Amino acid sequence: MIQDNLKERTLTPQEVRTILRTDNKEIVELCKKADIRPRKNEKGHTYFSYDEVKNLRKVQAKVNGVVSNPITSNVPATVSSGAALKGNEAAIRNILTSLQDLETKLSDRISKVIDEKLEGMDDVVVELIRCKTDNETLKQKIVDLNKEVYQLKNELNSYRPVGLGFYKKKEVYVWE
Repeated sequence: MIQDNLKERTLTPQEVRTILRTDNKEIVELCKKADIRPRKNEKGHTYFSYDEVKNLRKVQAKVNGVVSNPITSNVPATVSSGAALKGNEAAIRNILTSLQDLETKLSDRISKVIDEKLEGMDDVVVELIRCKTDNETLKQKIVDLNKEVYQLKNELNSYRPVGLGFYKKKEVYVWE
């Protein structure tokens, strides 16, 4: 019974962040690695199942286990010389540093491009709001004009032909 409740329970992204002790970016990466797609409820809110979070935790443990000690896992065990081991470690550290620099530069460039592309979005939003306001004003004008047309048609219908192109206005009685 308790197991069924755990499997049926859904977790919000905030709860998942707390459980995994990570941020949204890493959760997205973990979801990609674990091939998990977050679902949305009828209100459009994202949620995860208990089993999905367990899988994310396993993937996180694997990723952290591999990443936490990359130098020693790549060094061959047959190296007996301490100098050769230090040389390999230094080369690997240099490669890792270069990769981190490359990653930083790429993310900075991508951020810059995205910022440039989104720069004009504020103007678009302001224009959209202005258009929506204009649209509402025009709708109200249409309603007012329809009322005026109705009144004018009633006025026109109050005239009756007498003959020879003459018309007589029908008297409208007003109750006071």
